[in-house]
Amino acid sequence: MNEIKLIIADDHQLFRNGIEELLRKYDDIQIVKSLADGFDFIELINSQFDADIVLLDISMPTVDGFQVLKELKASNSTIKPIVISMHNDGNYIAKCAKMGAYSYLLKNTDEAELILAIRTVSQGRKYFSAEISEKMINFMATSSISENVLSNKETEVLGLISKGLTTNEIAAKLFVSSRTIETHRANILKKLEVKNTAELIKKATEMNLL
Repeated sequence: MNEIKLIIADDHQLFRNGIEELLRKYDDIQIVKSLADGFDFIELINSQFDADIVLLDISMPTVDGFQVLKELKASNSTIKPIVISMHNDGNYIAKCAKMGAYSYLLKNTDEAELILAIRTVSQGRKYFSAEISEKMINFMATSSISENVLSNKETEVLGLISKGLTTNEIAAKLFVSSRTIETHRANILKKLEVKNTAELIKKATEMNLL
């Protein structure tokens, strides 16, 4: 049996340690790297590091799992991502699947399912449990996902709003006036049919715009 070379990318050290301890007893799985940040993983991809699978957390500092998935896809790397996350809503699952994830597991998944997912993905096949698949399908059936609702500039402004930047901070970052940013913000609220920032972030996430 070929050995499966695995990378863990998760910012929680206790979780990484737990996974390492759990997988140590499987002769066909070898952990070749353990990282706490998406940025470090991207550097690893660029160095042509040899691995088969990455267990990838979504919520990481500096560079999150979504950006890692995007970079992984763009790099044509052969490393297959298995997302392992505490987020169990359909939006996250559908977004990860769309961005190239081979599997999506919850952090409370049991050992048998984790091993099954790793071995299935190592063979180039995707693994989504019945529960995860149902959440993803329900989300896709009820949500009007559109990639072109906002202009490129509005999408850029939305991303900065979601990071908590003020109008003045966004204006300074994009080298435009505060009035211009206010106009973009008003247009975004109107297009997404929401009244405030909290509703905006929720709706944008549901529509797969963030």
